[in-house]
Amino acid sequence: MQLPEWFTHAVAAGDPFPPLPVVLVRVVLAFVLGLCVAAIYRNTLGRGQSLGTLPTTFVLLSVLIAVVAMVIGDNVARAFGLVGALSIVRFRTVVEDTRDTAFVIFSVAVGMAAGAGYLLLALVAVPAVGLSTAFMCWWDQSAGLSRYGTPAILRLRLALGKDPEEILKDVFERYVLKSTLTEVSTAKQGTALDLNYRILLKSPGSPFTFLAEVNRVEGVDSAEVKCTE
Repeated sequence: MQLPEWFTHAVAAGDPFPPLPVVLVRVVLAFVLGLCVAAIYRNTLGRGQSLGTLPTTFVLLSVLIAVVAMVIGDNVARAFGLVGALSIVRFRTVVEDTRDTAFVIFSVAVGMAAGAGYLLLALVAVPAVGLSTAFMCWWDQSAGLSRYGTPAILRLRLALGKDPEEILKDVFERYVLKSTLTEVSTAKQGTALDLNYRILLKSPGSPFTFLAEVNRVEGVDSAEVKCTE
């Protein structure tokens, strides 16, 4: 069936474009590579049973970036146009673990490689990043930073004059794998101290038990634990 000439001109890209079979193969490869990225994340950095939507995001990103790479092709003007168009997108989700950001970039990279036709590069990158991630997870575990910990945010209010490190030392040693102080401020007209910690709770461990233990510490006026999984 011959399409009308006006329709052909309307949808023509104006420059050479990969044939339909090539487009389909690249999109399917991007999907498969995205699944590989999600699988590596799930089996290495995935925390606990709740992985959220990140694995799905990795797959979708790989496919979308492959399509974007094919749309851009070798056209520099189109590349700048897409950068401007995509710059209006704003993400408000806070990434709790910087390693998650690395996997987002990973899915973008393999999607771009698939869309541009650099399959060999993608096939080398996937096992290379997978092995690197597995090695670093082993490294963290050997240092006592188990990936099976539960990430959380601890908010404390202490009486002024109390040393947080001293009064929290015992409970942190029993329940926390890793802690980072992220914020310090005063409250109650300078008579109390508000602290925010980013922590990794030991597993198996209950945030309820940990919170109860923190509240028993002398000098703690109030405490709140927010799980970030």
